Amino acid sequence: MAIILLLISLFPLLSLLHPGLPITHDGQDHVARIANFYLSLSEGNLIPRWAANLNWGFGTPILMFLYPLPSYIASFFHWIGFTFVDSTKLVFGTTLIASVFAMYLWLCRAYGKTAGFVGALLYGFAPYRFVDLYVRGALGEHVAFIFPPVICWGLLTLATSRFPSVLPTLAVSLGTAGLLLSHNALSLIFLPLIFLYVLYLFLFETKDKARFIVQSLWFMTLGFLVSAFFWAPAFFEGKYTLRDIVTKGEFTDRFVPWLQFFTSSWNYGGGNEFSKEVGFLHWLGIVGSLIVLFKTKVKKVRVVISVLLITFFISLFLMVERSRFFWNTITVMQKFQFPWRLLSVTVFASSILGAIVVASLPKKLTLPVTIFTLFMTFVYTRPMWAPKGYLVKPESFYTGIYNSTTDTGESSPIWSVRFMEKQSPRPYEVLEGNATLTSGTRTTTKHTFSVDANIKSRLSDNTLYFPGWNVFVDGKALDPNREILYQDPQYRGLMTFWVEPGKHAVFVTFEETKLRKLADYASLVGLLLLVATVTIRKPLLWPKFP
Repeated sequence: MAIILLLISLFPLLSLLHPGLPITHDGQDHVARIANFYLSLSEGNLIPRWAANLNWGFGTPILMFLYPLPSYIASFFHWIGFTFVDSTKLVFGTTLIASVFAMYLWLCRAYGKTAGFVGALLYGFAPYRFVDLYVRGALGEHVAFIFPPVICWGLLTLATSRFPSVLPTLAVSLGTAGLLLSHNALSLIFLPLIFLYVLYLFLFETKDKARFIVQSLWFMTLGFLVSAFFWAPAFFEGKYTLRDIVTKGEFTDRFVPWLQFFTSSWNYGGGNEFSKEVGFLHWLGIVGSLIVLFKTKVKKVRVVISVLLITFFISLFLMVERSRFFWNTITVMQKFQFPWRLLSVTVFASSILGAIVVASLPKKLTLPVTIFTLFMTFVYTRPMWAPKGYLVKPESFYTGIYNSTTDTGESSPIWSVRFMEKQSPRPYEVLEGNATLTSGTRTTTKHTFSVDANIKSRLSDNTLYFPGWNVFVDGKALDPNREILYQDPQYRGLMTFWVEPGKHAVFVTFEETKLRKLADYASLVGLLLLVATVTIRKPLLWPKFP
């Protein structure tokens, strides 16, 4: 069945074989961001944080704040020879297949092969998945769908096997890290559900409860540590960006009318226009699960169905206008940005419920229902398997100066403007005084140039300042708070500074702050602990309890 599922999953991806980049809301920006990520990576920055060519060439710290895992994967594809456009398409294609296969593995273990097949089909072929793929071009969300079933498979294996292999250990730890590195909002959305699953397994599935709870929480902690290099700076240094200003109240005009969950025409419009449909087959799964709930006498099945149904309907409620009070009151929800992002939860919950329904059917009905699901999946989603068109642009369009921040400006420094809006004619300038500048080397994070000043002069490195940028004049570091004048309204956000008369060597470099270094060390420690946990199995991985 796994091979059949793999082959079926290829059909919606055939449109990616067309030359050019599918026209989506964010696809072009993703390619440009990946090109900047790869540039920094190729210069020796293992953790790219600064995108030098974005924002009209003035740079932006966006790589610090937006999910790096898709960019790492795309960078690998580019490194082995694919263009940036094809690398991005490969990430979209491979991760759709990976998410379907991950759901199949988990649901197979939980409910059997046929149920796993149906659940994985529902998970990969939900309308919202194709919105992400061919309408929004939401690369991070698309990749993030892999990891909830990966983590759940690992947790279930830990709960039901006395001596599980190394794979569930890696699934839980690296799956948690992968989720955190794939999409900020979806991590916040899915992690509470995963902790609920840990509680369910603790109460109903595992016999050695102490061992299971210690292992599962330890492995998830390792995942948080491994990914700390990203989420810790993103969380704590976000105060230096326009994030909370730009995104404040963004949810208010993105609520979904109830009817759209049932029927919504397929289109390629903006956030208030594209389809928010849950899916015909997914609704059948919901109805079927209600029938199973009232018929079954198995307590743990009733618990699972009840929790999933509650999760499903709460998610629907939080996407409609009547939930505005909760969005205003529980402010952490505003980090989701758009209420309709909770469609990811409805996809997840309804796919599991569909699998449970199939697992509960009499054996003679299993095959007909599976064939019906497969047939209707193709009929129902076939119009969704293509973008509205394709962009064909040279590689230099993405690798050169890019006239956008690739977000809505929320990652721009708080002392700057959302968008610079025009390119600078030169990388360095004399703003006041009289001096001659001679360019040296200029990479993503290191700039050198020489100055011959006739009088005291004010210079500008036409790069936006952000914590981590340092300026050295003749080897002496300038004080970022007093000598790097980045809050001057006339040159808002740019690194400007004074030099005395004479010849000077200027070195401008972007380095890790103390917080980033601490986060980097935490990730390194997490990796070492993970290796130790897997290698030195008895004392760490398999504790014995009385």
